[in-house]
Amino acid sequence: MEKKKQRSEVSSTEAVLLEALAPGVNAPTWNTLKLSFLMLGLCLTFMLSIAFTSGQSMLLVHVGFLIV
Repeated sequence: MEKKKQRSEVSSTEAVLLEALAPGVNAPTWNTLKLSFLMLGLCLTFMLSIAFTSGQSMLLVHVGFLIV
């Protein structure tokens, strides 16, 4: 007399695509991710511009490794 439980496991990607998460959770999360990537892009752009203006090839190589 054991009851079998059906579990439908949904990955987090599918949950986001299906909008299964609460709407109040998704908006702040996506805004934080967008802001983080924007700041990362700005910092890498700033470092690359400093590497180009300094004229040191090793600095340019090191910043290039960070970007790639």
